[in-house]
Amino acid sequence: MPSGITVTAGNEFDSLWLVKGTIVEESSLTPSPMAPVTNPRVLFAKIPKDFPVPGETTVYDTTQTIDLESVPLNGGFLLKTLVLSIDPYMRGRMREPEIESYMPAYPLGEPPYEPRLAVGKYVYGIIPHQAYNVTPSMEGLIFLEKNPMLPWTVFLGAAGMPGLTAYCGWKEFSKAKKGETAFVTTGAGPVGSMVIQLAKRDGLKVIASAGSDAKVEFMKEIGADVAFNYKTTNTRDVLAREGPIDVFWDNVGGEMLEAALDHANINGRFLECGFISAYNTDEQGIKNFGQVFGKSLQIFGILVLRLGQKYATEFYQEIPSAIASGELKYSEDASHGLGTVGDVILRVQKGWNNGKTVVIVADE
Repeated sequence: MPSGITVTAGNEFDSLWLVKGTIVEESSLTPSPMAPVTNPRVLFAKIPKDFPVPGETTVYDTTQTIDLESVPLNGGFLLKTLVLSIDPYMRGRMREPEIESYMPAYPLGEPPYEPRLAVGKYVYGIIPHQAYNVTPSMEGLIFLEKNPMLPWTVFLGAAGMPGLTAYCGWKEFSKAKKGETAFVTTGAGPVGSMVIQLAKRDGLKVIASAGSDAKVEFMKEIGADVAFNYKTTNTRDVLAREGPIDVFWDNVGGEMLEAALDHANINGRFLECGFISAYNTDEQGIKNFGQVFGKSLQIFGILVLRLGQKYATEFYQEIPSAIASGELKYSEDASHGLGTVGDVILRVQKGWNNGKTVVIVADE
């Protein structure tokens, strides 16, 4: 390892890196010359009409090289990507730039910007999807302490942005009371599975849905009282039998939201975290929104970018150790190599993944 490399890791949404730029110790040895190496990357090439198409929406590019010994840092840091997180919300950034949203659109012809982790002192932040990146500063990066009992991939899922989303949304808005009933959609995913376990901690009955029998078994393992496959079981029948629901954690929208509105209790709380049913198709209007005033429902929009800072300290103090002890459980779906990113993005949008989806790019 050449002098001037400090192993730092990052934690802001999704990936692991090696950071170069701060002199850790002086060395009288002259580093051996190294030839430039390939710096593969994933480029956002075309805005999709519906589901992203691997090789068309995103393209794996290996034309770039980098000289790790002499790349100009200009006071910044060299990051080696170890792990990437692939999340449902990425589809919303694959749009025309003039369409406004809470996150900017990906620029065409450039790598998508998503979170990554680093090595040494570990940080978490948004960096392009490529093997090596030079970043001008550590601004906007969260420093993490590695738990020796956990792999770094966990800090992109249950102990990372998805887990923090669940944690801050539940703490801020659920107003949970022991004995109430919660309904969680996408309950086998990294956000939903954390919500299930937080709800059980608070003494609630939990109904949870997912799209495969394997995911149903996982939801049962982590404590869901009623778990069902929404593709083979009628959601309304389940809610009619097991409800009414006091807290609804919504990752789906569409028909699931309509069913929850019809089967909500008076003064129910709706925690809106995602609308994946509309990410790749035309969004349909909710036909029974009048239930909101008819049942005096409260609706809260959850965005970790706005709320996470309030709860980050207590989250990182509490959740990684609870995962390491086995008190909180998680599921991962790992792929290897930047070349798999396009396929993995499609798998997440189709719901073919099992658990938190990560792409392992390199070893530490």
